[in-house]
Amino acid sequence: MAEKTTNYQCPACTGPLHYDGASGKLVCDYCGSAYDVKDIEARYAKKQAAADTAAEGDAKKAARLPRQDSPVWSEAEAEGLNSYSCPTCGAELVCDETTAATTCPYCGNPTVLGGKLSGKLKPEYILPFKLDKKAAIAQLTRYYKGKAFLPKAFKSQNHIAEIQGVYVPFWLYDAKADARGRYEGQNSESHREGDYMVTTTQHYDVRREGSADFAKVPVDGSSKMPNTHMDAIEPFDYSAIQPFSTAYLPGFLADKYDVSVEDSHDRADGRCAASLESALRRTAEQYDSCIPLRQDIRLRRGKVHYALMPVWMLNTKWHGKDFTFAMNGQTKKLSGTPPLSWAKLLTFCAALMVVIGVLGGLIGGSL
Repeated sequence: MAEKTTNYQCPACTGPLHYDGASGKLVCDYCGSAYDVKDIEARYAKKQAAADTAAEGDAKKAARLPRQDSPVWSEAEAEGLNSYSCPTCGAELVCDETTAATTCPYCGNPTVLGGKLSGKLKPEYILPFKLDKKAAIAQLTRYYKGKAFLPKAFKSQNHIAEIQGVYVPFWLYDAKADARGRYEGQNSESHREGDYMVTTTQHYDVRREGSADFAKVPVDGSSKMPNTHMDAIEPFDYSAIQPFSTAYLPGFLADKYDVSVEDSHDRADGRCAASLESALRRTAEQYDSCIPLRQDIRLRRGKVHYALMPVWMLNTKWHGKDFTFAMNGQTKKLSGTPPLSWAKLLTFCAALMVVIGVLGGLIGGSL
């Protein structure tokens, strides 16, 4: 049986290592030593090779994989990781043995249950966190400061500190597309003739065609994460993407996909089609208006990659409603709608009415 390779230990003191997004290195929790990921992986190369051999054997038994050669977690690889299933929203979260998964980042449920990981599809890529928790909290604090009517409970440091780093599952689609479009272009010009305004409109038969290659179009594979949040915090910088390694997981949670690659096809196709359509329309910007008459977009799907993307998440409840905030773990781009404190708003409106009344009285008296 292959040995577990997920518990990376410090070569200096054998303490646990965690990935630090700010430095891009594995840092020891005890002696503070820092190491390059590749250097630590090289130390575990022999064990990793044995685990990969076991994973390849299990891969042949896996069903409905996006690619025939996609590996799965072997029992040996999964031995050093824990999988938690939230009883409220069903999220399946993966973390190392040293991570305390006390709350679900999707629904805020404080209790989680243990589960198994082996036999599940293993990611092909991972995009490491660049922002550490301190930077994420600072960004969320700045965002809250601009919300005058935010409830006090949301601005408390204890609440903000509940933000969690989660590797969200994504399907990355490759595709090729050809498109043809026919539009009615219009240019209008107006001038005055005596008492009349005369408008002259010229009509054009506009035709465009083109093709595009798409690489790694992202579609999140988690039903718990609102698609609007994931779209809002894009783009991710793929230049930093790495082949998947468990060395990046310590200190973070990782969600397992629950939306299959087949069920995500339509969304990926829609994103590709919309991008190519927009590109065609941009070639007709010399017209005041360009009305679509007919469009034909043909997509040819390519490879699909399974990757984990870094997202800082905060889920909280206010008066029985759930509020979710998502932040890009690379760029700090944030998405989420905070609740409104009606008490603060009514107080503000009352004070404003008093000020208006005083000013009105002063102005009336001066007249």
